[in-house]
Amino acid sequence: MAVSARRGQPLTLEEIYMTTLRLVDAGGVEGLSMRKLAAELDVNPMSLYHHVRNKEALVRETCAVVAARLRLPADDGTPWQDQLRALGHAYRSLARSHPSLWSYVNGHPDLSRQENALWAVFNRILTAAGIPAEDLVRTRRVLYSFVSGFLTAETSGLLVELEGTVDADSAFEVALDLIVAGLEARHSAVAGPPPELPSR
Repeated sequence: MAVSARRGQPLTLEEIYMTTLRLVDAGGVEGLSMRKLAAELDVNPMSLYHHVRNKEALVRETCAVVAARLRLPADDGTPWQDQLRALGHAYRSLARSHPSLWSYVNGHPDLSRQENALWAVFNRILTAAGIPAEDLVRTRRVLYSFVSGFLTAETSGLLVELEGTVDADSAFEVALDLIVAGLEARHSAVAGPPPELPSR
């Protein structure tokens, strides 16, 4: 583990990733550089390369650390509707806490695809909602795009610019209501009408 003469103590991956996140929150991924990170950590820039290969790997690993902190709903028998709402709120909380990083990930599908735990929980909830296995990926992508569109408008201020004063919390609840209602309606359509009772 590299030790800086100025710091007098070794760097840790946790320190590197959390400092990276703070810099990205302040100036975006585009404003991040290995040199800026090194200055913030008070180390020689070359010391960072003992821990991370390059800026791309640094951002990727920082994304993984943030994603791992996502509070995903447990598989505890709670109705799928409630689990879906909890998942939506957890994802929105991440986007609002780190809008610059979230926006970057949202624009780089290869990064968003690495959130395996998120997709596994999403698939589980959609399965509980009655979505057939062959439709899981398509349905998940549509709903992800819908929610991401809302969050893009919210985090960029576009939601307010288009509609004037908007209660974003209430608007997000409406979005979740629409998703739940749509899935319930789709399940009913796939399942078909209940069988008729035999006449006496």
